[in-house]
Amino acid sequence: MPEFLAETYTPRGGLGDAAVPRAGDLARAAAQASRPGAAVRFLGAILLPGEETGFWLYQAPAADAVRAAMTAAGLRPERITPAETLRPPRLARPGGGAPAAGRPPHSATH
Repeated sequence: MPEFLAETYTPRGGLGDAAVPRAGDLARAAAQASRPGAAVRFLGAILLPGEETGFWLYQAPAADAVRAAMTAAGLRPERITPAETLRPPRLARPGGGAPAAGRPPHSATH
């Protein structure tokens, strides 16, 4: 499913500011904006209090669904752009657990 990065004005208080919604509220608003076969998921955010800017990452079928979720959470996105994210690979669990699905196990040969 496509991912989108949204940009907002964010008060200098950052996470401590009452105007900034909590992650749980954002996730609930995303779930409420979802439709059958078209889920919206809040993936995370990066706030830059010194720049008064917030970047919000969502997974959704379209930018309009992201806007609906953000508006329901009390945010006003200035821009929503299709995004591609780079995440570290999932590693095997410490203690010999199975590697993440889709990843071959590490070879023990040296």
